[in-house]
Amino acid sequence: MNKSLRNVWIVYRRELCSHFDSSLAYVFIIVFLVLSIGLGFLFNRFLENDQASLEAFFMFHPWLFMVLAPAVGMRLWSDEHRTGTIELLLTMPLAVWEAIVGKFLAAFTVLAFAIVLTFPTVVTVQYLGDPDYGPIIASYVSSLLFAGVCLAITSMVSSMSRSLVAALVASVAICFLLILIGLPPTTDFFTSFLGGAFAEGLAELSILRHFIDMQRGVITLQNLYFYVAVIAFCLFTTSVIIRAKRA
Repeated sequence: MNKSLRNVWIVYRRELCSHFDSSLAYVFIIVFLVLSIGLGFLFNRFLENDQASLEAFFMFHPWLFMVLAPAVGMRLWSDEHRTGTIELLLTMPLAVWEAIVGKFLAAFTVLAFAIVLTFPTVVTVQYLGDPDYGPIIASYVSSLLFAGVCLAITSMVSSMSRSLVAALVASVAICFLLILIGLPPTTDFFTSFLGGAFAEGLAELSILRHFIDMQRGVITLQNLYFYVAVIAFCLFTTSVIIRAKRA
């Protein structure tokens, strides 16, 4: 195995064990499953309407991940700063990017595991009728990518603060802002003052806009590129911040 990949694997395994050794991962998974299924099935009367669709189920995912992904990722670097273990971690024979990728993938695994555990909803829609699996698959992919973006933002924010609460609040605020700029009322507001071209360009930066596009069943390269680019940018910024503190 390549040395860099081996180092990423070592960090990944260490962090993943740390997540599941504490109660945080289990609490997150339970809260996510209860809220996502409860909101999707009860508030939208999923079963009463006999809908062979998961659109109502996935529509709440962005708002859940806006809070829950930062809750999982707030300790990525803030905890290292708070306990002083970041100096020990960075003196190990591994590159900064290897530690960042390993820690990010470990936290992302927790989020992905929670999403995968919602598979009984697919069984339910199969029972109700003959669902179109294109939008369902696209929605799962968009949920994973949306969660990844929120987590990458949290990684960047947590690298700047030793306070878990500050990292959580700031990350939620940034995620909310990136959702807000894609909502119609926000677009209409900026259109009235700055013109439609500016408002539309700003809306394209919304993580919610791309989530909705993919939820319709069409996974485009533009949407994939947007999510991957935002994740890469946030992780790169994380490395810049950590290197600056390391110097």
